[in-house]
Amino acid sequence: KSATVDDVLHRLTPPLSKDVIENSFKEAFNSTVRDAAPLVTKDQNEDRPVPPKPLEKPQSDTKIEENVIIAATQHVQSVSVDDKKMLCELEFGSYCLWCHEHKEEMKDSMVKQMKDRLFVARAFLPIITKLPAQQKLAREMKQNIQEFEKIFSDATTDADLPPHVDMKLQKMEEIIKKAKAFPLDCNYVDKKLRQILDLTEDEAHFHMKQSAFLYQLAVQTMPKSLHCLSMRLTVEYFRSHSLDMELLETEKFVNPELHHYVILSNNVLSSSVVINSTVMHSSESQNLVFHVITDEQNYYAMKFWYFMNSFKEATVHVLNIEDAKLGYRDKVIPLHLSLSEEYRVSLRKPSSSQMNTEYISLFGHTHFLLPEICQKLNKVVILDDDIVVQRDLSPLWSVQMEGKVNGAVQFCDVSFSQLKGYLGENRYSQSSCSWMSGLNIIDLVKWRELNLTDTYRRLLQLQNKGDVSLRVGSFPANLLTFQDLVHPLDKSWALSGLGHNYGVDAHAIEEAAVLHYNGNMKPWLELGIRKYKARWKKYLKRADQFMGECNVNP
Repeated sequence: KSATVDDVLHRLTPPLSKDVIENSFKEAFNSTVRDAAPLVTKDQNEDRPVPPKPLEKPQSDTKIEENVIIAATQHVQSVSVDDKKMLCELEFGSYCLWCHEHKEEMKDSMVKQMKDRLFVARAFLPIITKLPAQQKLAREMKQNIQEFEKIFSDATTDADLPPHVDMKLQKMEEIIKKAKAFPLDCNYVDKKLRQILDLTEDEAHFHMKQSAFLYQLAVQTMPKSLHCLSMRLTVEYFRSHSLDMELLETEKFVNPELHHYVILSNNVLSSSVVINSTVMHSSESQNLVFHVITDEQNYYAMKFWYFMNSFKEATVHVLNIEDAKLGYRDKVIPLHLSLSEEYRVSLRKPSSSQMNTEYISLFGHTHFLLPEICQKLNKVVILDDDIVVQRDLSPLWSVQMEGKVNGAVQFCDVSFSQLKGYLGENRYSQSSCSWMSGLNIIDLVKWRELNLTDTYRRLLQLQNKGDVSLRVGSFPANLLTFQDLVHPLDKSWALSGLGHNYGVDAHAIEEAAVLHYNGNMKPWLELGIRKYKARWKKYLKRADQFMGECNVNP
């Protein structure tokens, strides 16, 4: 049973972890992470990460969490509740945050008491059976064990227990008391109870893995209603071929004097919310041009949606990444839609044995093709499709980049010095900070001048020696490509964490120009954090025929 689930997890689950881990952690936590996805370990004789051969997994365009574990405490003999949460988050990521928030108090005190007696009876039964004069007691004990097992096949809480179960418990207590009266081999009983404990722990971990797999499946599967919407829009596009959908203001697409926003998305609703919320807060919507880059599967749905829906005087340009004319064939960066990559980075706090897990969102591979896709543009603002705009973004176009390429909110809780074991032997400033995608000002002229796409391509090749998935090397390649080229934006521009953190400060949410729902719990999913959903739903196009037909109600 457990092997079957392991096989399903390995074949179907997208990578739950891309771990870079100290050797000390490998030994200390071996029993804790023995069933986790393959780790990217650090070789004892080298400073750079040595990744194992990965399992083959289907490509996915869905944003998922990747895990980078830099260091960990070595003391795991006795752990507190907080430590257990930390260990859970190391292995299963934001599933543990969701699970903790939705934990229900089980009313099962009687069930637990009965299970405890059942385990003790199981430990004594083999010994009592071997006593020639106690066959009657052995039969009674075996009969009671079978009755308890039958009860537990249907009961998980006290409310599920049959009537008069207290009498059955009392009878079991009496039988155990009689068994204890005989001279027994305590070492055997102790060994048997330890075996039962191990089996119980394995069963609990098995169910945890099952739940984590179902959580990952839920957050990576497009809801039925959104899939319906995409299909309906696609069908309607081809039905309405008589409508001229190409009568667009194409001159605006390449006018460098306008404000150009780039959105990478395979989700009609989420990209629509980004555009709508941006336009609603703009005083000059006629200057806004949105370039929505999608894949072939969603291209026609996007085209029809933006043809049928207007956003004040803003212009929307839908592009199919698979039709992009780059003038060359890229052998390293695949020409399919790659959204922002999301990582969870687990670090040991300075002068402490405690671990701290942070969630970071960085560019996907497609972002590094933008200078070629937007050849006639000098500057763009990249918006992830899981954000909501709460303020006018026009001041971003007046930001002086001071020779930098990427204007982003920095994330100094994860610095280069903490990642030195993972960034390899490349030269970098240890004081440099990580940064977040979601809201980024990009100077395309400077990007082309420095040829950063080639830099990223080269770093990706260096990181992915040994036939390793491109995702493994994307994290360090992202950071190293933009080292010393990030212009820090004020933190009030973008607030991250609304897709995984249940405790984001309410005042900070109110003041932020952009809310970023980075993490697995997106606002259009059933698993999304409920208290943050209203700000996203506020910008949905409500009176839409197709949304009604598909019962779209995030």
